[in-house]
Amino acid sequence: MTQQAQLELEERFRVLRAALTAEQWSDWHDLNARVDELAPVDIALAFRLMQRVKNLNPTEQNIHRLTELQKQALEEIPALAVTSSRESKGARLLNNAQTLKEQISGVFSHPQFAKFKRPFTVFVVLPFLIFSFYQILLASPRYESQSRLIVREPDSMATLDPTMALMSGIGVGSGSLDTELVKAFIYSNDMLDYLENKLSVKKHYSDNKYDVFSRVADDSSRESLFSYYSDKVTVEIDDESQVLSIFVQAFEPDFAKLMSSNIVEHAEWYINEIGHNLAKKQLEFVKLEHLKVEQRLQEAKTALLAFQHRHDLLDPEAEGIALQKITYQLESEVAAKRTELRSLRSSMSDNASQVIQAISQLESMQLQLENERARLTHRPKDDDILPDDEKDLSVSQIVAKFSDYKINMELALQAYTSSQISLEKSRIEAYRQLKYLVVVESPTKPEEAKYPTVFYNISLFLAVIIMIFGIGRILVATVAELR
Repeated sequence: MTQQAQLELEERFRVLRAALTAEQWSDWHDLNARVDELAPVDIALAFRLMQRVKNLNPTEQNIHRLTELQKQALEEIPALAVTSSRESKGARLLNNAQTLKEQISGVFSHPQFAKFKRPFTVFVVLPFLIFSFYQILLASPRYESQSRLIVREPDSMATLDPTMALMSGIGVGSGSLDTELVKAFIYSNDMLDYLENKLSVKKHYSDNKYDVFSRVADDSSRESLFSYYSDKVTVEIDDESQVLSIFVQAFEPDFAKLMSSNIVEHAEWYINEIGHNLAKKQLEFVKLEHLKVEQRLQEAKTALLAFQHRHDLLDPEAEGIALQKITYQLESEVAAKRTELRSLRSSMSDNASQVIQAISQLESMQLQLENERARLTHRPKDDDILPDDEKDLSVSQIVAKFSDYKINMELALQAYTSSQISLEKSRIEAYRQLKYLVVVESPTKPEEAKYPTVFYNISLFLAVIIMIFGIGRILVATVAELR
């Protein structure tokens, strides 16, 4: 029976099922009666319905009836033998397997599959073989020298006096900043120029005996050489320990080690040069400020000495104190003389020689007291040699003026002392070694080539190219579908 005939039989069986109720479809007696009605007109449908009856009531009578209908159907429709018995199920499975085999063979032999195989070969297989051939046979080996450094400051507290250590600014550190500065300098054009002048790195990296994809071009620009240098030199910083790891790649192990050693040496010079330059600039600034402060001190001293010379005073404060003592002493003597005079007058007349002598002495002492008091409030001096603000000054005014000059000199002296300390501190900073590059691991001389990593490169290339090819096929299929 053909597939079309089978489909038609199943369609008639479905129509019959739809025409019956659920109770009728489950009643094998009713279905058996319908088999009798269908047998003369549609033996195939009667046989198909009898299978339903046998499933509902698998008695020997129904099985025998199904066998008879099968024989009758096979006589009338021989092709039904393919699908009407248990043995035919195996044949049908075999036929389906054969059909599946033919379909699979048809897919591989289909022209569309040939269209698929050709791009896969061109865009995946062929590039993979070429890249693998290059990596395994042609790529020049590269050796890597590594070294580890750390920036440290000397412990000057152990060798300097505490005062000098304080002056030199011990205890102010910037470890992480120094490490980043060293890394930036290694990746700078200045470092490349230094290595080029000393080692001719371009000549090594552009040698024709190495493969064209690994070396740099002979006529490469400065930017291309710097990019190549940055790719072959790797600097890593450990965030916790601040250890600086430097990895240098070269085509020869000796050159890799030599280049790494020069990088370490020049980096140490750089980190110290920064500190020295800053300290020298600071020293120059402090020297200028110190000269200004020293000049200010000299001016204050000159002004004080000139004031003393103009007023013929060594120390106005001491002279004022002395005048006050003289005045107080004269007042005491005047009081005593007045007491003596009153005592003499109580026993003698005013014409007595002792009374007259006492009066004369008292008058002299009073006159002297007035003169001394006048000296405290007014100091006569030749006004021609005095400036306008120092004319007609009393002793107290002179003492106040002298105090101003003295305070100015003391302030200038304090500023000079501080400036002298800053100058010494800057001098120490400028001439001592401020920082060291401690070599944790000396530049190594590699014995085996680390690059290229053949298996990793080939595997990564294959994964990437297959992914790109798959994306491309999806895009092409999408465009074709939209058309």
